[in-house]
Amino acid sequence: MKLIALSVGTIVAILPMGAAQMQHSPTSNSFRRIEQPLPLKISVVLGGLTLIGAELWWFLGRKQQQQQASQINGVQEVLIAVDGGYRPDRIVVVAGEPVRLSFDRVDRNSCLDELLIPDFGISTRLPIGQTTTVEFIPTKAGEYAFSCGMRMFRGVIEVKPKASIG
Repeated sequence: MKLIALSVGTIVAILPMGAAQMQHSPTSNSFRRIEQPLPLKISVVLGGLTLIGAELWWFLGRKQQQQQASQINGVQEVLIAVDGGYRPDRIVVVAGEPVRLSFDRVDRNSCLDELLIPDFGISTRLPIGQTTTVEFIPTKAGEYAFSCGMRMFRGVIEVKPKASIG
């Protein structure tokens, strides 16, 4: 038995379709092509391309916000806001000196629950409304990535040799 659903305003009725109606329906097992107007097709394609472009910009093209670490009592310190990502998301430090990064999380996005800095063996939780501090000593110059647990939000720690920072 086949059912037909009819909707009128907010009232929905499900009516059984009679056997005679099913036998005489030539399109019961095939799809019927619905032609759409050209402007609608063009707007759907442009909307899709816009969304693809926005995603590529979000994950690949955003400019990084760079900040040089401040020296406080022999420790390089940076406060990083965790709100829709990391700000700043590029930290510049000097090799061979202790680094203290303080992550102040205000974003409720569950992706930002965890912080990963794999090159320094750091994996820690970032509770909402709290500042979490991580400390390490970079020994070699280079760029070291940090990210959220899902690796959607990322940043870079740029370690420069001691002689190159003035």
